[in-house]
Amino acid sequence: MLIIELNKANYEYDVNSLVRAFYPGESVTILTPESTGQRRRQTAKEQEDRQRAGESLLCVYMELTETGAKIRIGEKSFVWNAVLPGREAQKKDLTGYKQEFKRFLYGVLCDHTGVSLPWGSLTGIRPTKIAYGMLEQGESEQKILDTFEQYYQTSPGKARLGLDIAKRERELLRQIHYDKGYSLYIGIPFCPTTCLYCSFTSYPIGRYQNMVETYIDCLIREMEFVSGQMRGQVTDTIYIGGGTPTTLEPRQLDRLLGALRENFDLGNVKEFTVEAGRADSITREKLEVLRRHGVERISVNPQTMKQETLDIIGRKASVEQVLEAYRIARETGFSNINMDLILGLPGETQEDVRRTMDRVTELAPDSLTVHSLAIKRAARLNQWIQENGIETLRNTEATMELARAGAERMGMKPYYLYRQKNMSGNFENVGYARPGKYGLYNILIMEEVQTIVALGAGSITKRVYPDGRIERSENVKEVAQYIERIEEMIERKRVLFRDG
Repeated sequence: MLIIELNKANYEYDVNSLVRAFYPGESVTILTPESTGQRRRQTAKEQEDRQRAGESLLCVYMELTETGAKIRIGEKSFVWNAVLPGREAQKKDLTGYKQEFKRFLYGVLCDHTGVSLPWGSLTGIRPTKIAYGMLEQGESEQKILDTFEQYYQTSPGKARLGLDIAKRERELLRQIHYDKGYSLYIGIPFCPTTCLYCSFTSYPIGRYQNMVETYIDCLIREMEFVSGQMRGQVTDTIYIGGGTPTTLEPRQLDRLLGALRENFDLGNVKEFTVEAGRADSITREKLEVLRRHGVERISVNPQTMKQETLDIIGRKASVEQVLEAYRIARETGFSNINMDLILGLPGETQEDVRRTMDRVTELAPDSLTVHSLAIKRAARLNQWIQENGIETLRNTEATMELARAGAERMGMKPYYLYRQKNMSGNFENVGYARPGKYGLYNILIMEEVQTIVALGAGSITKRVYPDGRIERSENVKEVAQYIERIEEMIERKRVLFRDG
C-alpha cells in the first residue's frame, strides 16, 4: 500500500498514473488538502489494518512550493528547484509545469526503485501525437527523437517506434477529408459473456435479448438525425464496435446495416469495419450479411491460442472455434481480417506467447493488434489478482519482441499505437498491418484530427474544429437509460453541432 500526501490538488491524476507504473498492483491512495476527514479516517484505518497484517506500507510526501518541489520517500528526500508559476501564469502554463514536475517525480521513483520505464515519464495514452504534431510543425526526425529520449526519458526503441508510426500515420491520413469529412462509429454494447479483463460498455446478450430490437430502433433514430445533420459532409470511415456486434442475429444485422445504407451515402467510404471479435458469435450467415452490405474489414480476436487461458478469462470460444471462424471468414470473401492478442494474461509465459504467435502466423491475418494487458478498475480482473497475485501477470520486453517479430514475418508494419493506465509491463498497444490493410479509423480515433460521430450506448462523439479544438458529447452507458433518453442523446448532438 502506498499513501501519498500531496499539498496541491489537480496533480492527483498525473501522480497516480506515474506511481502505479512503478508499483503495479499496489493500492495507491493520494491525500490532498481537499480530501475529506472521512477519507483520511478510512485511509488511516486501512493503514493500521495492513500494518497489523504485516503487509508492506510506503508513505510518500510531496510538497509543491513557490521555488519547486520536495519529495520525501522512505528515508530519502529530494528537492527540485523551479519557479512555480503565479496564479495567472498557471492558467496558461500549467500543462508544461506539470510535465516538468512529472520529470522530477520520475527521477525520484527511478532512484528509489532502481527501475526505469520504457516510456519514461510519459503517462498519456497517445505518445505518437507528440511526434505527429512535431512533424506537422516541420521539426526534424532527430529533434523528435531527442524530445522523446531527453525530455520524456523514453528508451531509444520507444522513441523510434513513436516516430516511425507517426510518419506512417501522417502519410495514410493524407487521403482523409479533414474539414469536410467525418467518421461514423456505431456501438453494439452486447457480448456473449463479459471477459475477466473487460471494462468496456458491454452486457451479456442473454440477459438483454428483450431490449435488442428497441436498441436498434434507437440507433436508427440517431442515424436519421446524424445523416441530416452531416448532410454535405463526406463519410470517410465507418466502424461498428462494442461489445461484440455479431452477437446480433442475422436479421438484426441486416436491419441495422440496411438502415445505415438508407441514411448515409457510402460512395466515398474508404473503410467499413465490423468488429466480429468473439468467435462464438460468428456464423457463416452473419458474415454473409456483412459482405452483402459492403463490410470489408472484420476482426476475429483470439486474444491467446492457449485454451487454459481462454477458460480463465471467460472467453467461451475455444481455440478450435477461432480457427473455424477465421476459415469461414476467408471462405465468405473477407480479404481484410484483423486479429487481436493480449500479452500479460493470467499465467501466460514467454513460451505460451511464442506458441500463440506461431499459430497466428500460420493463419496469416491481414493485420494484428497486440495489446498489453491493462488492469482496469471496473474489471473483474482486480478480484482475480487479489486471489492469485499480480506476479502471475507477466509481460516483458521479450514477449513484446516475439509479437513484433511475428508481425514482421507476416509482412506487417506498425501503424498505430496507444497506451492505457496500469498496463502490464508499462508497455503499449500496437497495431500492425500489411501494406494497404491499415485501419484508418484506428489512426483517426488516436490522433483526434477528424470529427467522429458516435451512436449507441456509452459512445462519445468528438467534434474536431479546424483550430484543433475538440468538444465532446457523451451518450449514457446503460442500455435501458439510452433507450429511455434517446431524444436527449440526440439533443446533445444537436447542441454540439449547432453552428455546423
